[in-house]
Amino acid sequence: METPVTGMPFQIPNSQRLGSIDAYRGLAMLLMVGEATHLCRVASHYPDSQTWQWLCYHQSHVPWVGCSIHDMIQPSFTFLVGVALPFSIASRRRRGQSTSWLTIHAFYRALVLVVLGIFLRSMGHSQTNFTFVDTLTQIGLGYGFLFLLGLRPKRDHGIALAAILLATWMAFAVYPLPNESFDYESVGVANDWEHLATGFEAHWNKNANISADFDRWFLNLFPRENPYQYDGGGYQTLSFVPTLATMILGLIAGGFLRSERPAARVLASLVAVGIACLALGYSLDGLGICPLVKRIWTPSFVLVSGGWCLLVLGLFYWIIDGMQFRRWAFPLIVIGMNSITIYCMSWTMKGFVESTIRTHFGNDFAGFLGEPLEPLVMGSLIVLAFWLILFWMYKRKIFLRI
Repeated sequence: METPVTGMPFQIPNSQRLGSIDAYRGLAMLLMVGEATHLCRVASHYPDSQTWQWLCYHQSHVPWVGCSIHDMIQPSFTFLVGVALPFSIASRRRRGQSTSWLTIHAFYRALVLVVLGIFLRSMGHSQTNFTFVDTLTQIGLGYGFLFLLGLRPKRDHGIALAAILLATWMAFAVYPLPNESFDYESVGVANDWEHLATGFEAHWNKNANISADFDRWFLNLFPRENPYQYDGGGYQTLSFVPTLATMILGLIAGGFLRSERPAARVLASLVAVGIACLALGYSLDGLGICPLVKRIWTPSFVLVSGGWCLLVLGLFYWIIDGMQFRRWAFPLIVIGMNSITIYCMSWTMKGFVESTIRTHFGNDFAGFLGEPLEPLVMGSLIVLAFWLILFWMYKRKIFLRI
């Protein structure tokens, strides 16, 4: 049955695979591999073009405080891990798997994600690069806890989310600030860097916070090429804790999607919670209570990025699953159903694909639109090659899972 006003079915069967989840995951992965187009290199040739400068900004991480579209890739992928969990648990239980076996599999999956993340980050190094700031390792470090929470009543999900956000904020807020003579250049930050905060917000300054000090101890417990002093981008291992909060927001959204409520009410819930998260997150940042920083995954970033994730998921759910407009999303679904595959391809095959294109079509092939657009053309060809591989896998029902 369909509502005469919205055209959205009152109920989408639980047995139906939701295209919105796969399409959103595909969009996140497409934006990630889209880095191959090097839009900032193109934009450098057009300094007076607001369009190219906007595209460059949103294909880059902001220096510290703020959020670009590029900053939304990792939280989107992370959020969707939580969204998919209720469906995964239900599917495995229908196949007769016990809770004990489900738990073993969840922690095995978490371990594989951590190991795979370290493996990919070690490429090009002379020895294992023990780092835990990669998307996969951050998810892996929190996934086992997410699974255990997924077995709990839905009420506990909100409690756990609030507890993590509050505890994370307090840990940074009460940790002693560096003294006034502290040399930020000793941790890779220029003393006159425009993004260094003063006052209360200085508790979240780059490489001079509780997470950075933790990594200076923790990461040096592992064999390294050189002693760890700081991360050039300001990324930290302990960000996996608020990253878990992002996954919990996804878990809450997944609970909405699997509920017996009419689809219109599910959509309303996604939108309402999304708007509430945005309002709270931006308020915390605007009032100076907690800056919006993706690189250390502050609570305000959890709320803002989670709010946008909920709204995008709601939009996709309405269009793809509610109104059944699915054809346009097919290219994204192809990517989304093999997200781990394309993630690994982006780390291991970009150079190979580019060199293959140059070998068979000539070094100047991608420059047929002119030198300024050559990175865009070559990057687009690389993305197309990746998609064709995934399409071949899709047609043969080959889906890599962990």
